Amino acid sequence: MKITNVEAFWLRCPIPKEKQHFSDYGLLTDFDMTLVVITTDTGLQGFGEAKAAVGSSGVCASIVSCIENEIKPLLIGKDAHQITRIWEHIYNGTRDHYALKRGRKFPILGRRGLTISAMSGVDTALWDLKGKALGVPVVELLGGACREKMPAYASGGWAGTDKIGEQLLGYVSKGFQGVKMRVGVMDETVQESIRRVRAAREALGENIKLMTDAHGTFSVPEAKQFCRGVEDCNLYWFEEPISPDNRHGTAEVKASTSIPIAAGESEYTAFDVRDLIEVRALDVVQPDSAIIGGITEAMRVAHLAHTYQLELAPHCWGSAFSFMAGVNVAFAAPAATIIEFSSGGNPMMYDLVNEQIQAVDGMIEVPTAPGLGLTPNWDFVKEFKQTI
Repeated sequence: MKITNVEAFWLRCPIPKEKQHFSDYGLLTDFDMTLVVITTDTGLQGFGEAKAAVGSSGVCASIVSCIENEIKPLLIGKDAHQITRIWEHIYNGTRDHYALKRGRKFPILGRRGLTISAMSGVDTALWDLKGKALGVPVVELLGGACREKMPAYASGGWAGTDKIGEQLLGYVSKGFQGVKMRVGVMDETVQESIRRVRAAREALGENIKLMTDAHGTFSVPEAKQFCRGVEDCNLYWFEEPISPDNRHGTAEVKASTSIPIAAGESEYTAFDVRDLIEVRALDVVQPDSAIIGGITEAMRVAHLAHTYQLELAPHCWGSAFSFMAGVNVAFAAPAATIIEFSSGGNPMMYDLVNEQIQAVDGMIEVPTAPGLGLTPNWDFVKEFKQTI
């Protein structure tokens, strides 16, 4: 199964006005993603996603260029079955032969950032290809599912103090027993974030899991103040309290509170996650398969979480392809207990693919379709493909 073509498409789709929301990223009016397509000499195709941003909107031109001009020449003619071998080849570049001979990395300069995001889409597409070729879901290739079903939590929560309870209860009414809300600089003050969380907990009662996500926007003192203000709200976790560039600061926040700290969606490769673990900065690890280095690297992170007795909660905010990548990793990982389910306006989750993605009564069933189980809606791709 030789690789004959590698393509990348930057897709930008408007979010319907009634589904738009405002956060620290501003008013999100569009959703962007990079669709990666790998074709083999058998005619089989695999699909993946690479991200230019953690949030919904981001310019993907550089990722498309990296995939088509830098990575594609390395892949043409390669055996698509050899996923790990290809990952190491891209990551180590021309010193690849040294890396394999010596058993350690000799990475290229772009070992972080958009190059790894580009690799992520390629790697995920290769896993999709291999699953299709063998007629099994990706989770089977990762060792099989650890459970038959997993709970999902509704990820949203942008409303103000007076409406946040109503918004989160709307998610609960669909069967979700866990919900996540945004806090941080979008609230202008720490006290307003505290008021919104307290209003949310009052509306939800005691039995619904409540997570908060600051998108890395608090300072260390602000994050500590926030934690003190919501200490009695029984938060399931507090996500990215401060900038991901300040892992020691995150560790300082974690040491100051009993609230579990989550992070990892902004990290590249398992090395970054290892560094967070070493300084005791987190309780919940959140790799994003479209950023971390694909399914291959997400599973390496899953093994770290398992080894260090941390919870794994893959970041699944993106298109249907990165969502299903995260779902397959979560089902294969003993450390994972819950899956993120986007509750914002997300055409890339529902309109990009022909299949229907859903959580039934707040639960997601183990994947059974070959590969990622998804096929692009090519009319959608044609309509929203950006010219670079």
